[in-house]
Amino acid sequence: MLCALRGKPAPHREAALIDSKTTADFVNAFWDEHIVPTITEYITIPNKSPAFDADWEANGFMEQALQLALAWLEEHPVPGMEVKVGRLPGRTPMILVDVPATGGAEGTILMYGHLDKQPEMTGWREDLGPWIPKYEDGKLYGRGGADDGYALFASVCSLLALGEQGVARSRVVLMIEFSEESGSPDLPAYVDHYKDLIGTPDLVVCLDSGAGNYEQMWSTTSLRGLIGGTLDVHVLREGVHSGDASGVVPSSFRVARQLLSRLEDPETGRVLPESLWADIPEDRRRQAERSSSSLGEDVYKRFPWAGGMQPTDTTPAECVLNRTWRPALSITGIDGVPPTSSAGSVLRPHTRLKLSLRLPPTVSAGDAAGVLTELFTTDVPYDADVRADFGDAATGWNAPPLAGWLEETLDAASETFYGKPCLHMGEGGTIPFMAMLNDKFPDAQFVVTGVLGPNSNAHGPNEFLHVPYAKKLTSCICHVLAVHGAR
Repeated sequence: MLCALRGKPAPHREAALIDSKTTADFVNAFWDEHIVPTITEYITIPNKSPAFDADWEANGFMEQALQLALAWLEEHPVPGMEVKVGRLPGRTPMILVDVPATGGAEGTILMYGHLDKQPEMTGWREDLGPWIPKYEDGKLYGRGGADDGYALFASVCSLLALGEQGVARSRVVLMIEFSEESGSPDLPAYVDHYKDLIGTPDLVVCLDSGAGNYEQMWSTTSLRGLIGGTLDVHVLREGVHSGDASGVVPSSFRVARQLLSRLEDPETGRVLPESLWADIPEDRRRQAERSSSSLGEDVYKRFPWAGGMQPTDTTPAECVLNRTWRPALSITGIDGVPPTSSAGSVLRPHTRLKLSLRLPPTVSAGDAAGVLTELFTTDVPYDADVRADFGDAATGWNAPPLAGWLEETLDAASETFYGKPCLHMGEGGTIPFMAMLNDKFPDAQFVVTGVLGPNSNAHGPNEFLHVPYAKKLTSCICHVLAVHGAR
C-alpha cells in the first residue's frame, strides 16, 4: 500500500557556495520552531519496537508515530519530494522520501533513521520518564529522541537549508524504518521491494550512531556485531523446599554459571573461544589512539559508576578498542528468580538468562551463534535440561576507507561548526542495516554519525537529546551534502 505527498518542483538555480553563518542561523531557528516541538510530541508515544511489543499493530502506537511523521512532512515539504509509505504484509511500515537533485548535481544519497523505540527501563529520575518529555539546559529528555527520532527531521532540515541558499545537491532518498531496535528484521524486504526507487547510492548518511563528546563531529568507522538469545537451565519440573533438596539437586543457577564460564572468564571478563575474536586493523588502532588522546579519562569516567567501582582497564586507547573491536558478554535479563521481597526457601526449578554478546565487526554472527549453541549444549553438567536459543544474530560492520574528499569534508565541517576537527572511532553498538547496505552498495561512501554522546544513555533511564550538539551536526550534514553535490 502506498501513500504519496508531493511538493512543487524546485526552480532551477545555479549552484551556490554554502555560507556557514546562513546555514547555522537557518538550522538553529528551524530546530527551535519545527523540530524540538515535534520530537517532544514524539517522545510521548510509547511506540516500542516489535521485539518489545508483540501487539504493536493492535496497540496502534507505531501508527501514531507514523502519522505524526507524515503530518510533519506535509507541513515541511522539500520542493519536488515524494513521500511513500510502505506497508508490506506482516511487517512494520517504512517511510521513503524521494527528493530530486538540484542544480544539475548527479548521484544519489541515501539517508537513514528509525522511529521505533527501546522499552521503558527502570531508574528514571523522579521528575522524568520514558514517555514524559522535559527540556532542560539544552537537553530534551525522554525515550527515542536521540535514538534516533531526530534523524528524519534533521535530514529534512538539512535539505531545506541548502534549498534556501540555492546550493546544488544530489538526489536524496530518505529511508525511515520502524524495526531497528528489534534488529531491523523488516528492512531487507523493503530494500528489495524498493530497489528500483532507491537506485545505487554513492553516499550513505546514517544518523543513528554515537559521539565521543559534544565538542566536535564524530564519524563511526565500525560497529560490533551482536548475538542475542537465551540460556535456559532446567533441573526440576517444579520448585521444592531448599532445605530438603539442596546438596542433592544442583542449583540451576550454578549450572548456568558453569556453562557461562565456558564462554567468559569470570575473573577478567575475557571471552574465551578464539573464534569469537578478530585481528584489529592498524588503521582502526590509530583511530582509537587519536580519539582516546582527545577524550582521555572521559572514555571510562563518563559512566555512572557505583561507589568506588573501577573499570576493566584505565588505558583510554584500550578502553576504546575493548568497546569497539573485542567481544564482550552482558546478562541483560533473567527469568525464574523471584524478587528478594518474596523469595522463600525454595530450590527453583530453572534459571533463564538473556544474553547479549557483542562481537568484533568482522566476525560472522551466524557462525558465532553456532559456537554458543555447541558450547552450552555439549557435555552439560549433571545432564541438566539446557535450552539455548540464539536466533537474534547481527553481523557487525567495518566501514570502507574514507575517500580523500570525504575525509577532508568531514574535518572542514567539524572545524566550521564546532571549532575542532572530526574524529573517527568505532562504536560498541550494532546497526544491522549498515552491513547489509555495504554488501548491496560496495562502492558507496559512508557517513555514520549521531548524537549519542556522554550520558545520553540510549536504551537506559534518563535518555536525552543534546539539542545544541544536534543543531551543529545538522549543519555539518548540510556541508557534506553541499560538497558532494559540487563534485
